Amino acid sequence: MSLETPPLPPSPPPARRRFGAAALAATALASALLGGGAVHLLAHREAAHEPHASAPTATTTPTASAPAAVKYQCPMHPSIVMDQPGKCPICGMDLVPMTPVSAAPGDAAPVEGLAPVTIDPSRQQLISLRTAPVTQGKVGGTWRTNGRVVMDETRVRRVTLKVPAFVERVYADFTGKPVRQGEPLFSVYSPELLAAQEEYLLALRTRQALGQGGGMATDGEALVAAARRKLQLWDVPRATLERLAETGEATRTLTLVSPISGVITQKDVVEGARLEVGATPYEIVDLSRVWVLADVYESELRHVKVGMTATLQLKAFPNRIFAGKVAFLDPVLDPTTRTVKVRLEFPNPDGDLRPEMFGEVVLRGTTREGLRIPADAVIPTGTTQVVFVALGGGRFQPREVRLGESDGKSVEVTSGLKAGDQVVTGANFLVDSESRLRASLAALAASSSAAPAPASPPAAPPPAPSGHGGH
Repeated sequence: MSLETPPLPPSPPPARRRFGAAALAATALASALLGGGAVHLLAHREAAHEPHASAPTATTTPTASAPAAVKYQCPMHPSIVMDQPGKCPICGMDLVPMTPVSAAPGDAAPVEGLAPVTIDPSRQQLISLRTAPVTQGKVGGTWRTNGRVVMDETRVRRVTLKVPAFVERVYADFTGKPVRQGEPLFSVYSPELLAAQEEYLLALRTRQALGQGGGMATDGEALVAAARRKLQLWDVPRATLERLAETGEATRTLTLVSPISGVITQKDVVEGARLEVGATPYEIVDLSRVWVLADVYESELRHVKVGMTATLQLKAFPNRIFAGKVAFLDPVLDPTTRTVKVRLEFPNPDGDLRPEMFGEVVLRGTTREGLRIPADAVIPTGTTQVVFVALGGGRFQPREVRLGESDGKSVEVTSGLKAGDQVVTGANFLVDSESRLRASLAALAASSSAAPAPASPPAAPPPAPSGHGGH
């Protein structure tokens, strides 16, 4: 009996035949829903199941010079990005074309983490975006800081009682009362003072008697000088000593007067009180000149010198500028604030500068020519300083700059800009946020396009032929 080999079963159709009419319909539907992403995925799968497909020709190979596909974005919601024009699903605004990052003009080096942005005029008005020019002018020589008015410590006097006494009458009867030099403060009764007056009067009579009797006139003068000196050391006023010499009578009470002109800043005396030796019933401060304490940062300390002029402006007197000068620099740096206390002296003839007032101090030094921009145009990033330059047509480019001296309102630019450039001063933090978002989206798109396509699974081996045996 002859053996006959059965015919082999027909080979399975190629993988691409699985994509028939139904598959093409599903592909069209997916591309409409996913905006082209599903088509890209199906194309990869199609290529994976066509091992004998020919390589793309030069006419179909994308190159780096080919223009990128235009994306459309919502002006109010930058996260809404689509491949085709339409309306924002959130606010309903028309989508606007996005400017590719690589197409943004400008010859400056790119800033890491930031990308150029395009903002249409209507949105600029909506976010109150403003720009200011880079100007050439005087820079440096002016440093602003805050100052606090305090009393001049060299003009503080305390009235101290040097003998025990009883308070009979108080003339300066409240804190803050202005007094003049020689004006009565309070009257006291003291047995020691009364005895000292009697000694002084006795010395005067003795000198007179020695002079009339032809005795030692020098001895009489010595007695008078000693008694007078004792009363002077107890702060008895000169007018009281002269009155004692004229009248020849001691007074029961003694009136003490103010040693300086000023205001009473401390009062610790009432009528009828007993004061011991060393008591301090009054403190008087001369406010015709005051100090202003200001903080200067460590980086600006090299510019501050003793004797340099300064100005002070207070909220209480917005139209007045007080002139003073630097009198002292603290030799110790504050480790907490990293600042140095600077003491300034200001004349205060009218008493308008009151202690504990706060104001703005401007230290004035030597200026020089340079580029400057408003201080609010600078966005610190931690390690660098960035501004956004207006390129025209609603385009804004991030630019890294180096800064010099600042007076609080404007800042010197040493590199990164040129005179005439327009920098964003209003809403620059919103522009910065959108720039970072654009840079993140661009980096995400670049990483997605650079990722390799997933490897196709290995083709299944053809089934082994089945044999038929016979007898």
